[in-house]
Amino acid sequence: MKTCDLFKKKTVLSFEVFPPKRTDAVDTVYSTVAALKELAPDFISVTYGAGGGRATCDATLSIASAIKYEYGIESVAHLPCIGLTKEEATNQLERFKAAGIENILALRGDIPEGGAPSGDFAHASDLISFIRERYDFNLIAACYPEGHHESESVLADIHNLKIKTDAGATQLISQLFFDNDYFYRFLERCRLANIDVPIEAGIMPVANKKQIERMVTLCGVTLPKKFVATMTRYEDNPEALRDAAIAYAVDQIVDLIAQGVDGIHLYTMNNPYIARRIHEAVYRLL
Repeated sequence: MKTCDLFKKKTVLSFEVFPPKRTDAVDTVYSTVAALKELAPDFISVTYGAGGGRATCDATLSIASAIKYEYGIESVAHLPCIGLTKEEATNQLERFKAAGIENILALRGDIPEGGAPSGDFAHASDLISFIRERYDFNLIAACYPEGHHESESVLADIHNLKIKTDAGATQLISQLFFDNDYFYRFLERCRLANIDVPIEAGIMPVANKKQIERMVTLCGVTLPKKFVATMTRYEDNPEALRDAAIAYAVDQIVDLIAQGVDGIHLYTMNNPYIARRIHEAVYRLL
């Protein structure tokens, strides 16, 4: 099933999982997926992980295939293009096709620290165009409610997003955010730019201080005063911090659903307990 079709029927709920760094820990991902299956998500996406190369593709492919065929949940495989040649991209796409994967989240990926972009694809839109000309995958792209941190302006970022959808992306998943007002303003800019594909709101419950610091460093997201005050109050109490993060995410999701969001994409961090708690609070609203 192409996940873009799901939005015609309902408010979509999806999850993200990631492959383990060690191959001998892959069973932990499958136990996470088994727990997430009980929550009846519309699809689960699988990140590409760090490092790239054949081993990374193998992990993403095997997990995405298992999600679809062993657990009966539609899957989305991430595919970053940084460093990829057209030949390498074709090889990986052929493997996805042979495995029955129908949905790909096409990304640029992170430029290595101290390095420069390499390979045949400078932007995610280049990969999207390449795939659309050759294959029938459903193509999903990333979007950034506060603007990509490398973009010169929010409007320039919307222009680049329009290039992605014109190239063939039929669905968008947003980067995490902690202030819904940024997301609503982003939606307005998208509609003004005639970006009319479904847009899922990416929500991440931040369960520890290191996660917060990493997200700010990598993504440049804004931390609202309410969020900072909550995290600061409970930073020395891990269980209380976890519960506060869950409550904050639930508040975001309830508001988003009330405003008619196309879908919620939960960055689970491979933590089914947090996903389950959030699901218990919001599933009747979907």
